[in-house]
Amino acid sequence: MSAKDRFHEAVKKGLQKQQWVITHDPLRIEFGEEDEVRIDLGTERLLAAEKAGEKIAVEVKSFLSDSALFDFHMALGQFLNYRLVLEASERERSLYLAVPIAAYESFFQRDLPQASVRQYQVKLIVYDPVDEVIVRWIN
Repeated sequence: MSAKDRFHEAVKKGLQKQQWVITHDPLRIEFGEEDEVRIDLGTERLLAAEKAGEKIAVEVKSFLSDSALFDFHMALGQFLNYRLVLEASERERSLYLAVPIAAYESFFQRDLPQASVRQYQVKLIVYDPVDEVIVRWIN
């Protein structure tokens, strides 16, 4: 089983505070005959009784290593592969990359991360790991 990110529970609690129901922890999806991915969280929010629920998958990252750029390379590659798998099996579910507010306010303001997020259409959830809240949604 894959290890949970250090801030996994903080993001989970933050989503629950915004009325998201955690349906999978982790969300396991098979791709082909040999591969399985495990996205950190599968969540759902009921919008109204007569409407279908909104579904998302969330990959949580901490950006705590000595190199934020290395962390970003790893996170982006994982994100793109997970999105590919979701498009093949759960098209109704949108994928988000959850990043801590400290990383968003520093590293994600640099040119390369901004260009990559735009180019690859990465949806972000910015979270506060101390207060366990979602600070911002970026589509």
